[in-house]
Amino acid sequence: MSRPVVLASGSPRRRELLGHLGVEFEVLVSGEAEDSHETDPARLARQLAHLKARSVAALRPEAVVIAADTVVALGDLLLAKPEDEAENAEFIRRQSGRTQQVYTGVCVLWPTGEESGVERTDVTFRALTENEVQFYARSGEGLDKAGGYGIQGVGMGLIERVEGDYSNIVGFPLGLVIRLLRGAGVRAFGEG
Repeated sequence: MSRPVVLASGSPRRRELLGHLGVEFEVLVSGEAEDSHETDPARLARQLAHLKARSVAALRPEAVVIAADTVVALGDLLLAKPEDEAENAEFIRRQSGRTQQVYTGVCVLWPTGEESGVERTDVTFRALTENEVQFYARSGEGLDKAGGYGIQGVGMGLIERVEGDYSNIVGFPLGLVIRLLRGAGVRAFGEG
């Protein structure tokens, strides 16, 4: 008997990507506060994904719960979701002409097990003009995204180069997700 799969995320991008894998699932947002004193971006991403997964697993203990959290690091600076257009512009301005690291932690919990992992992708921004920075910030696209940009939309025009898993930048690294789900006995990506 297969267990129900629950995605512990309200992200439309994560819903879309998980749907592409052919997995039937339901959504239950954790509501877990994304607070931590952890400063290492990889450990932080894993920790936050784990907190979200545990929160939802407490509500749905019979299910396979998958949660993810994305952290963007520009050197020692962690760029969360910007509060407003002005902060979004500041995030984009700081990233102009620089390479940042995107870390997504993924945690899968089920009644008899747990697996997690972290994917890292390096993203290099073009050198941007102030007009480009303001144009993007005004678009509002980056307001609900770690790092203040969405690579799958208008934000694609900010990027010069990507090294690593593109889906990781969207917030759901598919290779890692497939591996973790298979570890929990969930058939994904064409498995019968």
